Amino acid sequence: MHFLVFSVLCSVLVSVLLKLAPRQRLDMPQVVTWNYLVASVLSAVLLQPSLASLQAPHAPWAALLCLAVALPAIFLMMARAVTRAGIVRSDVAQRLSLLLSLLAAFLVFGESANGWKLAGLGLGLLAILGISVRPRAGAAEPSGGRAWPWLLAVWVGYALVDILLKKVALSGTPSMAALLASFSLAFVLMFLLQLWRHLRGIARLQWRNGVGGALLGLLNFGNILFYVRAHQHLPDSPAVVFAGMNIGVVVLGALVGIVGFGERTSVWNRVGLALAVVAIGLIAWGTW
Repeated sequence: MHFLVFSVLCSVLVSVLLKLAPRQRLDMPQVVTWNYLVASVLSAVLLQPSLASLQAPHAPWAALLCLAVALPAIFLMMARAVTRAGIVRSDVAQRLSLLLSLLAAFLVFGESANGWKLAGLGLGLLAILGISVRPRAGAAEPSGGRAWPWLLAVWVGYALVDILLKKVALSGTPSMAALLASFSLAFVLMFLLQLWRHLRGIARLQWRNGVGGALLGLLNFGNILFYVRAHQHLPDSPAVVFAGMNIGVVVLGALVGIVGFGERTSVWNRVGLALAVVAIGLIAWGTW
């Protein structure tokens, strides 16, 4: 169970880092770029996945390339959501992306639906509406912009990543090999983008962004590693790991956002938060 706790901590600390980045004048595209370099190296050294499946004739390179684009894009959208809407609502939106993944499982991948999953899906949609409501005064939206488009982008983006991973898994490619390939491709694409930004004078490469990226990469990789280890140590309880991870992030993220950063929430936000916890629990129960 301690692996699950560590995974939850890493996930919430990622949101904390994204929240603090603007205060440290970090350039998020650069931070995300170096994050994938660190995550790639750690994946290769510590997990040592076999890459033989990637040399097969039917290796899912199209899906892997899509992942290489989607992963850094969703990180940048999450960073903007945390800045505009705060940690509380952003973490809930991220975790409720499982609703769209579940819907895709029903409609695209032929997974069977049951009453528990459908009930969780319905409550989850209501939860999304609740967390999208902007608190009145004092909300954690310092830039003054609207938060709901970024929350929606996080919700859809993380679901897209999950669906792409599902397609890769169905091809027979091991998940760790797929992640290493996606991380490496994401780094190459983002590094080329940073070189272009540097040469055009848009954003100069700076060492502090490398430090921030290294920390983000450690947390990003730690979240994945500990989640995998939790499943390995609880092989007969996948629903427990699934529910514990998602509910843990929602609850701890709410505590950190409200207590640590003084984020305000409306009644509707709190209702949405509660519905999200119930919805995740119902989906996990229906998966058991």
